[in-house]
Amino acid sequence: MISSPIGIAIVAPSGCAPDPCAVERAVARLEGQGCLVRNHYDHSCIHQRFGGSDAARLAQLDAAISDPDVQLIVALRGGYGITRLLPQIDFEAIAASGKMLVGFSDVTALHMGLMAKTGALSYAGPMIAGDFGALEPDAFTLDDFWHCLAGPRHEIMATVSGNPPVDLNGTVWGGNLAMLVSLLGTPYFPRIDGGILFVEDIAEHPFRVERMLLQLHQAGVLERQRALVLGDFSNYRLGPQDNGYDFDAMLAYLRATLPLPVLTGLAFGHGPRRVTIPFGAQGHLVSDDAGFSLILSDYPTLRQG
Repeated sequence: MISSPIGIAIVAPSGCAPDPCAVERAVARLEGQGCLVRNHYDHSCIHQRFGGSDAARLAQLDAAISDPDVQLIVALRGGYGITRLLPQIDFEAIAASGKMLVGFSDVTALHMGLMAKTGALSYAGPMIAGDFGALEPDAFTLDDFWHCLAGPRHEIMATVSGNPPVDLNGTVWGGNLAMLVSLLGTPYFPRIDGGILFVEDIAEHPFRVERMLLQLHQAGVLERQRALVLGDFSNYRLGPQDNGYDFDAMLAYLRATLPLPVLTGLAFGHGPRRVTIPFGAQGHLVSDDAGFSLILSDYPTLRQG
């Protein structure tokens, strides 16, 4: 039972809402669960493709950080925009507030910057417009989020064949592959050794996925990790010039080339069904012929008595 309302702030650090009614649906659903919702997004104040001007989006974050009734800061959606804000974001204030940032896609930049600047953890999880505010929300996605948030451990399981056998521990981190690569060489890319790196992307052709992963490899990032776990890579189109070069061909090349085991089957990406992953949690990854299990622990949780 929830003894006091969970305070949730809605912010739009990236894109604007394609459907403003989705925000209304999300607010109604969250309030129906007993949550206290502070909506800092104003659809009438969108700027170009963004959820407000750069200054306005920073102000949304600042307001959410300073609100004593808020425990979760949930992004409206991804898209693009956080890269513009990184030098002005007060990561120390976010970490000191104890509030948990939630989102994925473009929000990967926030997870990365927060970890790099402060060591604080966050949540690669559902967002307002596409998840909480969907016309037909995916029950698994939202249930997995609340279960993960309750802690103290969270297990992700996948039934998939063809993965290499592993039994290892490491820091779980990652997110959108294009965002990760875009931060290489910046102060917002944390150095994580012995990690379990998870990645996903949308509308990226297999050769571009390969190229980005090779960039991480050639930059020395992958050799410091213990495993690479691939999530959903969908909405790309092969052409006649590919001549058999598809995702499976790319995967075979990666497994023969990269200096760590490469697993597939993680239910994380831009599809409606998605697990929640605490960015920076400790993970125990076990894989065999039947699938894999990833047990997450040592991450901030929200306990309600």
